[in-house]
Amino acid sequence: MIRILLVDDQPLIRSGFRALLDLEDDIEVVAEAADGQEALALARARVPDVALIDIQMPRMDGIEATRRIAADPALADVHVVMLTNYGMDEYVFDALRAGAAGFLVKDILPEDFLHAVRVAARGDALLAPTITRKLIDRYVTQPPPTRLGNELVQLTGREREAVALVAHGLSNDEIADRLVISPATAKTHINRAMAKLRARDRAQLVVLAYESGLVTPRST
Repeated sequence: MIRILLVDDQPLIRSGFRALLDLEDDIEVVAEAADGQEALALARARVPDVALIDIQMPRMDGIEATRRIAADPALADVHVVMLTNYGMDEYVFDALRAGAAGFLVKDILPEDFLHAVRVAARGDALLAPTITRKLIDRYVTQPPPTRLGNELVQLTGREREAVALVAHGLSNDEIADRLVISPATAKTHINRAMAKLRARDRAQLVVLAYESGLVTPRST
């Protein structure tokens, strides 16, 4: 059973998402919150598998709530997915830096929404093409200073290749095909790279790949 925390300051939106989720046999909404402070308290109390969190809310916004969830060792297995009205939301980059595993646009089709929830529960990143373009545009116009040099040195050649392909948006199966290895081996390379770079999930691995200079916008 996939346990969901649903967070949005608009009751109508929460009820719509909940009605859809409640129809699924493998998904359970364990709590609802109307702001970031309430979300943080409920996340600690209920420890959901996936927290669907709106970005803009009163008292504490979704980015700050995500940052605090990501920083809490007791909530390490909680995958935060941001809910946004626009695929090119101005807060995309900050939310990924805070620890979000991905994004869902609120006008998403029901079947795509349910699929995304299950993907997030598995621990995979949700980065739609529009979100990836947002990241690339950010680095084209405002290249960040290179960092993580020491951590990158710790990566093996295969791990660096795998991280670069993750940043290009490839799945484990696609990475395996590209590197001529098994999907299990590809996953191992990625997991080891995440541990060495201290990345919470694949979404943060994408950000770190750009910030470190391992991947550049022109190489995507």
